[in-house]
Amino acid sequence: MDAPGHETLMATMLSGSAIMNGALLVIAANEKCPQPQTREHLTALEIMGIKNIIVVQNKIDLVTRERALESYREIQKFLKGGSIAEGGAPIIPVSAYHTTNIDILLKAIETKIPTPKFNQESPPKMFVARSFDINKPGTPPDRLRGGVLGGSLVEGELQVGQEIEIVPGILTGKGNRQTWENVVTEIASLMAGRNSYDRIRPGGLAAVGTYLDPFLTKGDSFTGRIIGAVGKVPPIVFNMTIETHLLKRVVGFQEELKVEPIKSKENLMLTVGTSNTVGTVTSARDTTAEISLKYPVAATVGERVAIGRRISNRWRLIGYGNILSIA
Repeated sequence: MDAPGHETLMATMLSGSAIMNGALLVIAANEKCPQPQTREHLTALEIMGIKNIIVVQNKIDLVTRERALESYREIQKFLKGGSIAEGGAPIIPVSAYHTTNIDILLKAIETKIPTPKFNQESPPKMFVARSFDINKPGTPPDRLRGGVLGGSLVEGELQVGQEIEIVPGILTGKGNRQTWENVVTEIASLMAGRNSYDRIRPGGLAAVGTYLDPFLTKGDSFTGRIIGAVGKVPPIVFNMTIETHLLKRVVGFQEELKVEPIKSKENLMLTVGTSNTVGTVTSARDTTAEISLKYPVAATVGERVAIGRRISNRWRLIGYGNILSIA
């Protein structure tokens, strides 16, 4: 299964409703606005309902003053017309390379995006976006370190020494039958940025060191999993019924391309949290679709799913759905 061009975007959309309290919409001053990916990102924010948005006009050091002003006006025009960022989203010109206006941007983040309250009683839930084998070739067996999982903790907290469960785990064979089994392991280390911690809470990205065989986690093979407390993880889902909400136009094209209704027997790319999977539509109605997944995901009823369709040899975002039932 090839990776879609907007894979990271869709993953953010699905997990973002739980972990994103605001967003920076970055637009390059040396490119005409809007670019297809800029439309895509703003559409994602609208789907998620994120209203705390700051527009960052980057790379002003690469253009003339006249072009910077023209770019600023292009951005203003793009945001008008009923977009979620119209009116309340400040536009801040910056040069990331020269750190120009970064202090103003940080102040805007503190003002525009309020810090959420943390519920210590919630069981931990972490979306895995990357997984690694950090051992160098030739490392002696007694010095091997376990697999590392990277991603965003969205609920609760994790601490070193804690036992965790990973879902979906690994595909195992029993006779002629293959089954997915969750994996239970212990946290060996926690890192955020370049610092090590005894425990972590939601906010930003983190790396969870485990005692898993590093062979299991190398090459992002655990991407899309969910980490949680043992016995408190979402179920493995092979089939789902979703309430569909299609966009008016396909995201990712310069020209207008109308989104056609979902049809039975067509294949769709679905993103749940950080997990991407292909599903076949077994039954399609006006606002619902029953889908059989090629690869299972961990999900619960009510979660949001991004929907992509293969157009011009790429998976393109065409809408989203809410899970009505799972099996």
